[in-house]
Amino acid sequence: MNINIPTSDNARLRSIDALRGFDMFWIMGIGSVILQVAAIEETPFWTGLAAQFEHPYWNGFTLWDMIFPLFMFLSGISSPFSVDKQLKNGRSKKQILWKVIKRGLVLILLGIIYNARGIELRPLAEYRYASVLGKIGVSYVFANIIYLYARPGAQVIWYWALLVGYWLLLKFTSAPGFPPGNLTEAGNFASYFDRIVLPGKLSRDIHDTVGLLCTITGVSTTLLGVITGNFLKKHPISPIRKVCWFTITGAVLILLGLLWNLDFPINKNLWSSSFTVLTGGISLLLFALFYYIIDVRGCHKWSFFFRVIGMNSIFIYVSPVFINYSYMAKAALRWIGQLTGAYEVPVMGACTVFVSWLVLYFMYKKNIFIKV
Repeated sequence: MNINIPTSDNARLRSIDALRGFDMFWIMGIGSVILQVAAIEETPFWTGLAAQFEHPYWNGFTLWDMIFPLFMFLSGISSPFSVDKQLKNGRSKKQILWKVIKRGLVLILLGIIYNARGIELRPLAEYRYASVLGKIGVSYVFANIIYLYARPGAQVIWYWALLVGYWLLLKFTSAPGFPPGNLTEAGNFASYFDRIVLPGKLSRDIHDTVGLLCTITGVSTTLLGVITGNFLKKHPISPIRKVCWFTITGAVLILLGLLWNLDFPINKNLWSSSFTVLTGGISLLLFALFYYIIDVRGCHKWSFFFRVIGMNSIFIYVSPVFINYSYMAKAALRWIGQLTGAYEVPVMGACTVFVSWLVLYFMYKKNIFIKV
């Protein structure tokens, strides 16, 4: 891990940082605040809204399911800018590949530390090795390998080949004792594969929500971002026409995801091909919106709040393991919560988000950006 000090804020697309920050904003605690308000209000509006901030246990889709794939998509968008800059500066593909692999390994290690909620020695069998950061890291590595060594047309083929291959794998296999194509938590082949291959603990004993085989489609999620970033960077058409292409492609992918759901259910736990295509389409639409407003139209001042988060996204995800933002908020702002009566818990949750943002703002002002 290093501390990266960019030479200019204009050297990067503001929309990427803003959308990444918008994505991370919800898991900084705002999602929990909405659930807490819903528990107090118990009205149809708040109950319905709160339902969108919880993952379905198995099949299904909510807005909360978008946070993870959107982050992976955005990590892919950044790759062509980063890789091409290194190539331009004289680095060989082999050197870049080694750097990519090291980044992936660091993310896997950080994921294990995050799962353990700190650094402490314990028997190896008690660790959970699969993690959100690990999935991001492995998907990032393979998507970048494809970008380094495959032409743009071949990258698109890789994207669809991984999706179709994963679908066929689960369609014609299963855990022992279940019929081929069984997609229940106990009977699907991906969960069975994790049970026999993954060391340590699984998040649900018989299934891990970020298991090994679902990384196949995780690579497609990141690769879609790579393809988008490459098109954004190199295609000669105007920015507004790029926005149109992103919008059309996003809408088509959403439709394909919904159609694929009829045979291969939308399922974040399995990172099913239908889920991958659906979330890829939504990610493209969100990026098209942010890119159009911020970078094409130049309306970027409103996005500063999110860009502060997005430029230190890995830090804000991992730092709660080591920094008690809730304690800091209570020490400085508990009087605000006490003034709100029954709403003290959600208000203090919002204060905690505010305090964590102030930490990020301090880092921003000091030009400290933690990158893996």
